[in-house]
Amino acid sequence: MNTMTLWHVSGWEFAALAAAALLVGFSKTAVSGANTVSLAVFAAVLPARASTGILLPALIAGDLLAVATYRRHAHWPTLWRLFPAVAAGVVLGTLFLVWADDTVVRISIGAILLLMAAVTVWRRRTADADEEPDSVLTRAGRIKARSYGVLGGFTTMVANAGGPVMSMYLLSAGFRKLGFLGTSAFFFLIVNVAKLPFSAGLGLIDGRSLLLDAALVVFVVPGALIGKWAVSRINQRLFEQLVIAATVVGGVQLLLG
Repeated sequence: MNTMTLWHVSGWEFAALAAAALLVGFSKTAVSGANTVSLAVFAAVLPARASTGILLPALIAGDLLAVATYRRHAHWPTLWRLFPAVAAGVVLGTLFLVWADDTVVRISIGAILLLMAAVTVWRRRTADADEEPDSVLTRAGRIKARSYGVLGGFTTMVANAGGPVMSMYLLSAGFRKLGFLGTSAFFFLIVNVAKLPFSAGLGLIDGRSLLLDAALVVFVVPGALIGKWAVSRINQRLFEQLVIAATVVGGVQLLLG
């Protein structure tokens, strides 16, 4: 079957999905959180619940490219602290998807993203500018990691919207640009691959969706290359501002539907 007809999308709709896939690649190697715009586009063109299953393999393709680019900059102590809480969040998100409709999902995730952005802005204004990522080893750091981890697992399972939540956590923990990108690259590759059986079990991924993904992944690659080129030209302050702005835009889009 022609991939263009799998979800009865028109040429213009496929073009919108392709542009969103390009942005997925860019977000993975440049401005994490920007893919909330992609999430909104996919949900607008495709059935909302089905769109999460189609977006997931495209995200994994972007994750692979990000890991290949920034693998030397990952902060593994942070990752090990996050994974147990994220696993709990993924389970909660799966249970939530069993009964929640699209409206409840959209409003819940949008509210969480805006709250995380507000908390992060406040923390960045009051925290010590020299705070290091290994603050995760303190008691307060462990509590923060677990809280954000559960929220990140929940939002990534429910709507592939974990990127902004984890972006807010990494910024609040004091990560610099390359450490931020390297740590988030490994985090989302592992988490998104782990989500595959859950999504398939919920019927969100099947043969038809994978065929459409095969057409869309072609656009993820140039997006990632553009992001790699752009990130070296973005200073730390602008990088943080763009991440927070992308999170706010994505949260507002979800709330407004």
